[in-house]
Amino acid sequence: MASTAEPIDSGAQLELRRQLDWKDAFWASSGVPAGVLLTMGGIASMIGQPSWVIWIASILMGFVQSFVYAEIAGLYPDKSGGASVYGAAGWLPYGKFIAPISVWCNWLAWSPVLALGTGLAAAYCTVSLFPADAAIRTWELSLLDLGFVREGLHLRINFVSIIATLFLLLTFFLQHHGAARAANFQKVLGLLCITPLLLVGLVPFLTGDLPRDHLFPLLPMLRDAAGNPGFGTWNTAGLTLLAAAMFGAGWSTYGFETAVCYTREFRDPAKDTAKAIIAAGLLCLAIFALVPLAFQASLGLEGMLDPSINDGSGVGQALARIVGGGAVIGNLLIVMLVLALLLIVMTSMLGSSRTLYQASVDGWLPRYLGRVNEHGAPTAAMWTDLGFNLILLMASDYFAVLMISNVCYFVFNFLNLQAGWIHRIDRKDWNRPYRCPTWLLTTGTVFGFVNMAWMGAGADVWGKGTLRNGLLAVLLIVPVFAFRHYWQDKGQFPVSEGTAEDPFEKQHVTPKAGMLPYLALAACALLVWATSHWAQPPF
Repeated sequence: MASTAEPIDSGAQLELRRQLDWKDAFWASSGVPAGVLLTMGGIASMIGQPSWVIWIASILMGFVQSFVYAEIAGLYPDKSGGASVYGAAGWLPYGKFIAPISVWCNWLAWSPVLALGTGLAAAYCTVSLFPADAAIRTWELSLLDLGFVREGLHLRINFVSIIATLFLLLTFFLQHHGAARAANFQKVLGLLCITPLLLVGLVPFLTGDLPRDHLFPLLPMLRDAAGNPGFGTWNTAGLTLLAAAMFGAGWSTYGFETAVCYTREFRDPAKDTAKAIIAAGLLCLAIFALVPLAFQASLGLEGMLDPSINDGSGVGQALARIVGGGAVIGNLLIVMLVLALLLIVMTSMLGSSRTLYQASVDGWLPRYLGRVNEHGAPTAAMWTDLGFNLILLMASDYFAVLMISNVCYFVFNFLNLQAGWIHRIDRKDWNRPYRCPTWLLTTGTVFGFVNMAWMGAGADVWGKGTLRNGLLAVLLIVPVFAFRHYWQDKGQFPVSEGTAEDPFEKQHVTPKAGMLPYLALAACALLVWATSHWAQPPF
């Protein structure tokens, strides 16, 4: 039965334009590998010497998962917004309030990258331009105490947040003229940033500088009462650190799924979708495997535990050391790092804004988010991203924000990997431009549960209450969706523009999976509960 709801507010609205191919999407997602710079130090300080193996294992898991995303994306050539949108469509027959969780969590995971990336880029600039004791680096205006969320967390304004705001506004301006122009700009940035990262990753192999004691033994780090690092064992505490490290790394390594955010803007979605995500996955496979290994081979565990590597401020100097350069090379590399971080910010804004846009078109989020400008850019969603991140830029602890958002990301990851087999059962006769091999689909399904185990056991290692706060953020979709669906749309999904049917009409198939989706959700909840109680966080 066709919906009787009013059309989404797009009568006078322009639509996203089909002006991209898979190469454009590849360059649009090329900022993802720069995410290694945001979390590399944090992973090393968490697990110690095995950190380079963690990165390899995590990106291999992410690469396998990408094949599931490629299949479900091909089912919906007219939808933007990425894997979460296609996953939501799979879950819709099994609950109105289950489906939008996927979209919501994907946005909550990706959007904070705008604040994190611009904040770190601003920190690089500040560290390079001013001495440590300069007043401009220590000045801060406190605004609001958020200790109830996490101890020590508060909102403030400082020089870094001001510079980061300028970077964020620059990103908004560049993307205001549409995805095609943004992708062309990102291609230039990608060549300037990704190429040096690849070269840095290859240096140890070209020079043979791979000291065994920098890479082995593969034992978790244990700190004594004085805080000095040493080697532990793979007992419950060690495995908890392993889970925490895999949880933290997944935020970066799984992110190239953003390559399928642009299906609605592909000239040929049937061909471009799978090519885009697999090409992006191969790039990430190289960067995430090589760069952490190069850093650890060069610096050793002691060097990786330096606070300047953990917060990112010393990464430029470390890169110069790896390639054998001096102060001038170090400064050039800092410029490259700033550009790399702006690249990941642009990638994030492109992806997260289209998630908001499509979620509005499909009836998950408020109507105003479905507006686009004359260039085909979803400006209402972009303004929302901008406003949200201007608040996050004032947070005193970016890493706390990152890990709370990562809980959301792992929830999205689980729902979408399970959507792969749900679509296979419910929509087995639908055209699939790319069909994932069944063994990869099965492996992706299993990885969804493995990721939930990482989250349950490891989230709180990054800060007490991280798992709780992340799950509370997930639940925020309930009032948001209720407002849109029951207040704005009177309990009906919006009518597709130019038709008398709602966008889900053709998706309304007889659910054939029976109780299996609900059993998967129950198993997921039980797994998170069990692993969170089994874990031994170091506090």
